[in-house]
Amino acid sequence: MKFQMFKAMDIMKLGKCRRTPSFFFVVGSLTLLVCIATLSKFYSLRTFVISDTICNFNSPVRDSSSEKYIKQTLDTVIQKIKQEINYTRELPDESSHGPRFGSFLVEILSLIELVEESIPQIDTSQLQNSEPEAVHPLVRRKQNSDAAAEYFLIEEIRKYVRIKPNRLRKQNFMGANGTFTSIGHACFVMKKELEEYMDYDIGDICLDDWRLAQKLMVHGCDPLPRRRCLSRAPQLYTKPLPINESLWNLPDNRNVRWSQYQCKNFTCLANNVTRKGFFKCADCFNLTHHEMPRWIIPEYQDPSSNLTADFLITEVLDLNPGEIRIGLDFSIGTGTFAARMREHNVTIVSASINLGAPFNEMIALRGLIPLYLTINQRLPFFDNTLDLIHTTRFLDGWIDFVLLDFVLYDWDRVLRPGGLLWIDSFFCSTQDLDDYLESFKMLRYKKHKWVIVPKVDRDDKEVFFSAVLEKPPRPF
Repeated sequence: MKFQMFKAMDIMKLGKCRRTPSFFFVVGSLTLLVCIATLSKFYSLRTFVISDTICNFNSPVRDSSSEKYIKQTLDTVIQKIKQEINYTRELPDESSHGPRFGSFLVEILSLIELVEESIPQIDTSQLQNSEPEAVHPLVRRKQNSDAAAEYFLIEEIRKYVRIKPNRLRKQNFMGANGTFTSIGHACFVMKKELEEYMDYDIGDICLDDWRLAQKLMVHGCDPLPRRRCLSRAPQLYTKPLPINESLWNLPDNRNVRWSQYQCKNFTCLANNVTRKGFFKCADCFNLTHHEMPRWIIPEYQDPSSNLTADFLITEVLDLNPGEIRIGLDFSIGTGTFAARMREHNVTIVSASINLGAPFNEMIALRGLIPLYLTINQRLPFFDNTLDLIHTTRFLDGWIDFVLLDFVLYDWDRVLRPGGLLWIDSFFCSTQDLDDYLESFKMLRYKKHKWVIVPKVDRDDKEVFFSAVLEKPPRPF
């Protein structure tokens, strides 16, 4: 009889607990969470996976019953907590405990779901019939990282986008469980062009489609996916000129594929017979007359006043003697800046794309380092590593102010403290000058050189701006 009375009292107390937070439920939930976390930790240490030998990692034996029990227990706990959350939301507004108790349950639920996601998904239908294959940690119930692959039709691009799990089923030296190959989100907008780019026979010679690739890059599909075809080379490739001759001589025409250009040889480019309509640096291939004097002899935009936006290399290097050793030239050109810097024992990487002419091939054939890079892409350098960034004929008055901010902040990222940013002959309309100058000032760099020169062929409607700025130590 006493037992029945006690049981009835317990039932009444349980009914009251539906209106107020239960201390025992809270403690029990925390205890359950600790137990689950402990199981998850042991699971991550592969206590549920038994391998015969190190050499037999391809066929591990898995305690499937334990895994199944853990997953079923977690699912049951999650369902019960969700029921409690729904119930607390129906409590009357005058109850002060309901919202607080509901928030607590939501927090506990999120933590348990995180633990559940750390455990590989198990195909319970296979557990009953046969021993299942090892499930990789990347395959999770709520994760569908391969969904992007289903968007494309060409099998080669689908294979590229999918996650590539590590064969040893453990983290690699980079700390990842697999390789996550990436392409820009704009690739989904350019589905037709990207599938055309990836439509080839594996192991065969690639098509001569570099213009398609560059179109994808310029429009934001950057970086491009790798391909499993052999790059097409010129039919009669010859040895490049020796380093003491290659810097200031036109290369052999046979070392470039000319099918996609208006000009079919370097002499045509140097003579500028295309009337300046196909790329921004029409004189860049004229090494003797146009390129050789650059940064050695100043060019005066206004001879009457001796005003110039050109700085000489020696003037800039003397600002921090002996400290400029490596840098980046983000410009439109054939590598002349890097060639001149080499004469001062400074190594410069030249970033450029092929705007109607083989700029990258020209830079390489001169014995310099080309970096095939668009304005869309984050610079492939680590933070605080470069001594110098130089730019000319690239950042001009066409660029959007927000885009300019992103570019400048990325350049700031890779410049080391004390590194120099050399803005070389930036030109824009006079009415936009103040806005552009504010963009450069926001870096709060030390001003070594800062000049503004009217562009005489534009009736004072455009100006040149040049500056050499030094990155300060951070924080300020």
